[in-house]
Amino acid sequence: MTMTKMLVGNVNEIDIKGSRKLLVGNTEIALFRLTTGEVLAIENKCPHKGGALSEGMVCGSRVHCPLHDWRIDLHSGNVLTPDTGHVKTYEVEIDPESGSIYLTI
Repeated sequence: MTMTKMLVGNVNEIDIKGSRKLLVGNTEIALFRLTTGEVLAIENKCPHKGGALSEGMVCGSRVHCPLHDWRIDLHSGNVLTPDTGHVKTYEVEIDPESGSIYLTI
């Protein structure tokens, strides 16, 4: 499988503790900007009932699904106990000079 690195925006386009969603092929991906300035990317779909994670609340490095409050670790994609499951994560790089965000698919 070939990995593709693509420019998806600029870090200044995402508020701290905010998100942005984008469509890559048939997959919707959510980008989150943490209070540390780090940008993380996961598939925009909770494994429970398919809730849009981009609409959830960011707490530290976790997002809470807006439907049933499942908590997902944005680094690993793992659902936190007592719930179980996993969300696909994507590698993100930020150019320190321009603030450009690159996503590896």
